[in-house]
Amino acid sequence: MVESLPNRKKYEWYRHHAWAGLGLLSIFLAIRYFVFIPDIISLPVIFILVAYILIALLQTYRYSSALIAEKETASADLEKEKLKFIAEKEKLKLEKKRIKAELKARKKANKK
Repeated sequence: MVESLPNRKKYEWYRHHAWAGLGLLSIFLAIRYFVFIPDIISLPVIFILVAYILIALLQTYRYSSALIAEKETASADLEKEKLKFIAEKEKLKLEKKRIKAELKARKKANKK
């Protein structure tokens, strides 16, 4: 589980940057709509932002697969713990029944 923390941080970091890139691109395109910006300036900015977004998205997907594997491991561990709990609960029920039957047998023996 210690190894998954860096994966989660990297996933969150790249996800944040993908959204930030989309926000910057949207703002830039909105400004471009209202204010004339020559193509010689706007096209390189747009291509840089698109490349930035694509790199962030690819890295996000790269680290999301590690998170999926981590969740599967965690769910398997949770299932094992759940089975242990159920088994322990059943043992306690059987122990309780055994003690109850023993007390009942002692009461019967004392009455005779």
